[in-house]
This record gives sequence, C-alpha cells and structure tokens, in this order.
Amino acid sequence: MTINFKKSALVLLALLIPCISVGAEMGTALKADTLRKEPYADAKTSGSFARGDKVEVITKQGAWLKVKAAKSTGWVRLLSVKRGSTATANQTAGILSVASGRAGTGQVVATTGVRGLTEEELKDAKFDEAEVKSLESYTQSAAQGQKFAKAGNLKAIKLEYLPDTGGSAQ
Repeated sequence: MTINFKKSALVLLALLIPCISVGAEMGTALKADTLRKEPYADAKTSGSFARGDKVEVITKQGAWLKVKAAKSTGWVRLLSVKRGSTATANQTAGILSVASGRAGTGQVVATTGVRGLTEEELKDAKFDEAEVKSLESYTQSAAQGQKFAKAGNLKAIKLEYLPDTGGSAQ
C-alpha cells in the first residue's frame, strides 16, 4: 500500500510542477520614502513612494531592496517595505510558503540587532510613525555633540582605516 501512495504522490508532484509560476514578489510601503540609484543612504535619488503604495521587489542586497514603484525604480531600506504577496497569486504559492518555512501572517524569518524581545512580540510588531518621530526628536547636531564631549573631558582620537585586502565587505 505504501508503494501506491508513493506513486500517487509522485504523479501529483509531476502534475503540480508545470503549474508553479514564480511571480515577482510584491510589497507595500510602510512609510513614505525616497528611492535611491544605489543601495546607499547618500546615493542620488531616483524617485519616491508614499505610505501604502504597492511596489514590486526586484532584488535584495544587504539591508536594501531594489523596488519598482508606480513611477520609478530604485533602492530603499529593507524596513520601509512590507514584503508579502506575489504578482501571480495562485494556490501553489501557499504550498511553497509552507515548504520554505515562511508560512504565517508575520512571515518573520530572521531579525538583526534585536535584543530583549520575544518571538511573539516580533511577530506582533507594527510600524508606528509617531514613535519614529519621537525617536528623531532626540537627534543632536555635531555642535551639540562636541559640546557634550568637551563637558565630559572627552578627547578626539584619530583611527586609521584598516588596510584594504581586496575582499568583499561581507
């Protein structure tokens, strides 16, 4: 009986493979942001998008996503886009999500630089624009930083760059 089950599973898999279409990954802008020509914060701008806009994710490089918005294409920080659906939605995509371990509403797979938060807190996290603005209110100017350093008798130290070994920065 197990042989028949294995044969049936193989036949089903053979029938499903031609139906699998891997579409472009789509996403939604979590906040208004600027698109860059290269994946760097100081790169020239190539456009922008508004919060809630739909974008097509072209590729990922480090903490940057190359996306195609309604009017332009460019690089944006990974945390500015909620990745999620595919352009060619089909039931096979759900099967592939389960197989890849990316099933579920939050689709949290990995985090960077997060301490003291539970897995459930990470899954339930939502973008809070008011909180981001509150954090930005703590920004200090270079002059304020120098005044603080002087008050604490801190001295500047010049550090030499590490030698370039010609390898990748990763």
